[in-house]
Amino acid sequence: MISSFIIFLLIFVGIGLSSALKARKTSQDYYLASRSVAPWLVGLSAAATNNSGYMFIGAIGYTYVAGLSSIWLMIGWISGDFIASLYVHKRLREAAASSNASSYAGILSNWWGVNKDSSAHYTSLRRLAAIITLLFLLTYASAQLLAGSKALSVLFDWPLWAGSVTGAVLVALYCFAGGIRASIWTDAAQSIVMMFAMAIILLVAVSALGGAGNAWIQLNEIDGYMDWFPQDVALPGVAGGLLFAASWLFAGLSVIGQPHIMIRFVTLDKPSNMLTARLYYYLWFTSFYAMAIGVGLLARIYLTDTVNFDQELALPLMAQQLLPPALVGLVLAGIFAATMSTADSLILSCSSALSNDLLPRRFESTTIIKLSTLGITAVALALTFSSQQSVFALVILAWSGLASAFAPLLLILCMGQRPTQRTAIIMVLTGISVAILWRLAGLHDAVYEGMPGIISGLLAYAAISYVSNPVAVRRPAIK
Repeated sequence: MISSFIIFLLIFVGIGLSSALKARKTSQDYYLASRSVAPWLVGLSAAATNNSGYMFIGAIGYTYVAGLSSIWLMIGWISGDFIASLYVHKRLREAAASSNASSYAGILSNWWGVNKDSSAHYTSLRRLAAIITLLFLLTYASAQLLAGSKALSVLFDWPLWAGSVTGAVLVALYCFAGGIRASIWTDAAQSIVMMFAMAIILLVAVSALGGAGNAWIQLNEIDGYMDWFPQDVALPGVAGGLLFAASWLFAGLSVIGQPHIMIRFVTLDKPSNMLTARLYYYLWFTSFYAMAIGVGLLARIYLTDTVNFDQELALPLMAQQLLPPALVGLVLAGIFAATMSTADSLILSCSSALSNDLLPRRFESTTIIKLSTLGITAVALALTFSSQQSVFALVILAWSGLASAFAPLLLILCMGQRPTQRTAIIMVLTGISVAILWRLAGLHDAVYEGMPGIISGLLAYAAISYVSNPVAVRRPAIK
């Protein structure tokens, strides 16, 4: 088991290190791969980064508890993600080219290009966006390292700290070697292993139960488990299901507020190839999520003690029960690959925010950039040791915070509007404040906090526009 796990990890590290052969010693290449990445690589990398350890650990654990009604999370999430992509991805790629920025915060704060406005005009917005990026992505990165360490602790009986340290060292190695190009290359390889690992455990689990028909019968014998609509929400039944899906549609729309995912689409070689990149992304995403729900449901049959174990360990425990040691190593490699594919993306985004947006001047020295990456990795690792929350809770907290801060502003920019720096800052602070207050009030159990957060950010812009009635300045239409 451990031998196959080590073999796959060495392959991933080798792929990441080999990217150094194409590296150029500039921040644009380190953080954006000189905007030269093929569409299939962009699609697979974005999908692997989006799904991450959250899908292997958090989503399967959630499905184990909630049952079939968790499908509404998938429907809402993918639908919201797709709707946003129709409008945002290509415009973001073009804005990145016109602004010549290397970070997500830099693109948002200089959307109209370096030749039209001085980037210094939006310095406050840029620094605010960078601070928010650092705070939430560091939380997110620690969740990914925690997800990987949980799996290793179950299968190899390692202490939690050992898995986190292993993940941090490996992520730092290929981030240090080739920047985002190393991340994208390893993401593509990891996405294949992730898909294969999930398919293996699903097929073996169904086969051991005598086929899909018998599995369905056994699942229906669990009281309320196969209800299509959630019962523990504000409005039970169909209304509750629709409200639940609507709130998670905003979770999918929240993808546009995630710097570590959206920067993948910025690395695309040509804006005209965005449709191809999105095709790879959504085919992979939908297939993988559907299999994750299937595994989560089947885990309820195999793991009947719903009280005395951590449901986020459902997948590795099932693998131990059903698979020979070599395949258990493969599944574990898939889980660990998922956590690394996101952790390295998060760490690079944090490093970019630090070196491009927060430090007194932008650094082109790759040595300084790589040192900042190592520093961010160390901080993320330290946060892992102090975290007492579940992977699912940590990911959703970071996800909703980033989305509420950035998604409203990005949508307004893509509409061709040009908010002042003051308006943009008010939008960012309003969205993130509402989301945090919504969670503190405990209302996130009924409605995902990103929904009121994003809506409040948009309403803040509408209110300011109504009061000040500025002359609208529209961006030329993209052909």
